Amino acid sequence: MKKLINDPDHVVRESLEGFAAAHPDLVRVSFDPTYVVRADGVPDGRVGVLSGGGSGHEPMHNGFVGRGMLDAACPGEVFTSPTPDQMLAATKAVDAGAGVLHLVKNYTGDVMNFEMAEEMGEGEGIDVRSVLIDDDVAVEDSTYTAGRRGVGGTVLIEKLCGAAADAGDPLDEIADLARACNDEVRSMGMALTSCTVPSAGEPTFDLGEKEIEIGIGIHGEPGRDRIPLESADEIVERLMEPILSDLPFKEGDDVLLFVNGMGATPMMELYLCYRKALQVAEAHGLSVVRNLVGPYITSLEMAGLSITILRMNARRTALWDAPVHTPGLRWGR
Repeated sequence: MKKLINDPDHVVRESLEGFAAAHPDLVRVSFDPTYVVRADGVPDGRVGVLSGGGSGHEPMHNGFVGRGMLDAACPGEVFTSPTPDQMLAATKAVDAGAGVLHLVKNYTGDVMNFEMAEEMGEGEGIDVRSVLIDDDVAVEDSTYTAGRRGVGGTVLIEKLCGAAADAGDPLDEIADLARACNDEVRSMGMALTSCTVPSAGEPTFDLGEKEIEIGIGIHGEPGRDRIPLESADEIVERLMEPILSDLPFKEGDDVLLFVNGMGATPMMELYLCYRKALQVAEAHGLSVVRNLVGPYITSLEMAGLSITILRMNARRTALWDAPVHTPGLRWGR
């Protein structure tokens, strides 16, 4: 294992110390229990938006705390759910009197612990809503989930809900927005290589020199198929077809196209793949009105990509265009 770390047991703590030191204008990090909050706090009477999950997927979620996105994030250990006490402390930190929305990726540990935190928060008089994100079309059940996994759609929903909270929307409406977006977003990913969890010291799975995994999860969970390496255009077509047929999207739909790098994929290759994904989308009669390209939900040093498509409308487009300023994202088109 070659990694820029000191002690595998201290990776998350030391990374968060550096994160806090690098962005004191944007975030504040608590370590007992561990959570990240906006440095400027949540204005009185505004809904708080909270998410979280295992570390190793940076910039999600910590990097999306700030103006126009999350008010707080709870980082667990690498690929491990945060604990209910972290989630409760973060919920209390961002409760400004209008309630708190929990955005939860569909992984068994996250779901269980967020449910406990929701109950504890309500027991302390906080109005909490939870929305489950399960946008991955690759597999129905996996090592970490019952049902579909929450992947790239999480980033988009966090952005839209953060903008809605900044606009002063009430809790029920923001929760409804999250659910509606989850109903109309689909994702699928692939891996060229595995990743290595620091505490494990060896790759999560083995791929031959000329093999790829189609439908991989963000923790290295198995996908649909292990196949010989193909060209970028062929791989993109393999990912786009299940996405487009699952919803299904209709000719004339406005959509957001998100091509995400899994951690070790160069931007040159991501843009090459975006080119093909755009061609496929337009060939299906879709109008790509917004896009996002880059490594926003990663799996340590895994090489690969995921593609996400969200159906857009006037309200979602306006929320997408609202200002955002976080450590991991300064919003583009």
